Amino acid sequence: MIKEKFGSRLDGVVRFLMPPPLARRLNPNALSAVGALVSLAAALAFAAGELRLGGGLVVVGGFFDLTDGVVARETGRSTTFGAFLDSTLDRFSDLTVLAGIAIHYSGTGEPLLALVAATALVASALVSYAKARAESIVSLDAGIFERGERTGVLALGAIFGLLPAALVVVAAGASITVVQRMALAYREMQRLDAAASAQGSEGPSS
Repeated sequence: MIKEKFGSRLDGVVRFLMPPPLARRLNPNALSAVGALVSLAAALAFAAGELRLGGGLVVVGGFFDLTDGVVARETGRSTTFGAFLDSTLDRFSDLTVLAGIAIHYSGTGEPLLALVAATALVASALVSYAKARAESIVSLDAGIFERGERTGVLALGAIFGLLPAALVVVAAGASITVVQRMALAYREMQRLDAAASAQGSEGPSS
């Protein structure tokens, strides 16, 4: 939802911070890799109990995630592999951060929060998988709680000392989004199956 409503504005901010002379010097794939490394550092900070530091690093990693695509488009260096790499490293970043949080709460003797973090991790992975799998067959663009929302809530929750509440929101929001995408995929695939069945029942034309 954030990307749909504010994507163009966020791109404008990145263009301001990354003017063409600077953007041409940057490699979009390298920016994606740096963002993933920052997210890994955030995961390690969370695992070590440095929650505010982890939240701050999530924000930095999110900036690199915004930057790589804009730089690629603005400099004419968008590639199929670049899109694949960006998407893959986004999943890596999401899951390692939540794994770090789960490790933290496991170590502090708070199994319920560790379970909520694990639920958020699994649901976040399913949000991405459901879209990727369904879009090999139908167009699927639905969900109230996509990556931008999850990242923002986690970062703000960690920075302002509200991480447990943020985890509950992320786990619930991601789970609802999975159900939304499954329902939409079911509806669209049922429509395709019905169309194929109708076409098959007509038989070959004479």
